Amino acid sequence: METIMANEILSVTPADALIDEPRAIRVEGLTAGERITIVSETERAGGVLWRSQAEFEANASGVVDLTRLAPLAGSYEGVSAMGLLWSQAPVQGNSREVFADTVAQPLITELIVTTANTTLHATLTQRLMQDGVERIEVREDGLVGTLFLPATPGPHPAVMILNGSGGGINEPRGALYASRGYIAFALAYFKAPGLSDYISNTPLEYFRKGMDWLRRTQRPLGGFVALSGQSRGGELVLLLASIYPQDVNAVVAYVPGAVVHSGQNAADPKVGREGPAWLLNGKPLTHVWQDNKTATWAPFDDGPSPHRHARAILTALQDKDAVARARIEVEKIQGPILLLSATDDGAWPSSLYSKMIYDHLGEVGFEHVVQWVDTQDGGHSIVFPYVPTTQLVYAHPVSGKINTGGGIPSANAQSDEHSWTAVREFLQNAVRAHLHRRQEDSKTPIAG
Repeated sequence: METIMANEILSVTPADALIDEPRAIRVEGLTAGERITIVSETERAGGVLWRSQAEFEANASGVVDLTRLAPLAGSYEGVSAMGLLWSQAPVQGNSREVFADTVAQPLITELIVTTANTTLHATLTQRLMQDGVERIEVREDGLVGTLFLPATPGPHPAVMILNGSGGGINEPRGALYASRGYIAFALAYFKAPGLSDYISNTPLEYFRKGMDWLRRTQRPLGGFVALSGQSRGGELVLLLASIYPQDVNAVVAYVPGAVVHSGQNAADPKVGREGPAWLLNGKPLTHVWQDNKTATWAPFDDGPSPHRHARAILTALQDKDAVARARIEVEKIQGPILLLSATDDGAWPSSLYSKMIYDHLGEVGFEHVVQWVDTQDGGHSIVFPYVPTTQLVYAHPVSGKINTGGGIPSANAQSDEHSWTAVREFLQNAVRAHLHRRQEDSKTPIAG
């Protein structure tokens, strides 16, 4: 009896797109009920190979469609169109660098399907930088950062991007913001060329200079400049918007703090982790660890490894007077605010902090939009969609202490996806509202 081979096809749609684009991975031409294995492999920064795999059973039509079908076994559970991407883990070692060596370099994932009859291959390409986006290193006016300009004709609104306690320049986020139509200025403030290796005693005037430089040199649409920051950067963008309200048109605060913190794990050892992180007019800002009657590092230092920094922060929050003294005066902000948090944040209690901010703004009748996206069981690391979320344990880039950011991979993947959708919609609305206000203000007759 002659066996007629089915026309088996593996497809990825779209095959080549920006990293935040969902893809449809589909295998057709199988026998109904046939079991297949799909493997994904991606070479990421430093040449490290990341891998995942999952086993599926074809439906009655001989199709395996990852947008509709959960795996029988493998690296992830449940229906997830991009599960093979976010569930990847390094084949060897503990690398956490999920991007390529440079933002201009695409991530290329090889998909391999093993069926009863053959082996199928397809390529999935993820890009941080759209063709035509311009990357410019900035080393002027004492500023250290990278500017990304959109490929499309301007003028465009602008976003200034600030990293957390790891320091450095957040080029991946800058590249993607620019690919989505924003002038993106990823500004470093420590652990970058010509800057301190530590967060201690960082002058806030530096960031105002960055916003001034951005407006003066790039002339964003309607003068619109938003701030986007993560972790210590999430604390920082709220702080800056409260101190310089006329300079900040919108705030995107990833896993933010509701209070001013000390240098913590990113501190200069000579200053100490209970020394100041931020200076204004040359003077330290009052922080939550200062004269705190309940704060202790013991739950972090002496707790089980991997250490959870949030345990120490929670002891500091028990002193209500210290919290009140260190509270960021978010009610002074003159623009919309987006808070992005997660309930299992191991670094600090971003969900509780976001609730403190959200509730306070509601109590004082804050006149601008406030949105809060909180992910159940998610952790501290919120990036953007379709990158691996499996590496939860890490050595802190400054202190070297073995920490966990918390969360579980599936919840972290959900957090990445939902947060980025919220950011894009939030910024579009913020720009629209800003331009509308400017237009209305221009119609207002001058008194007298």
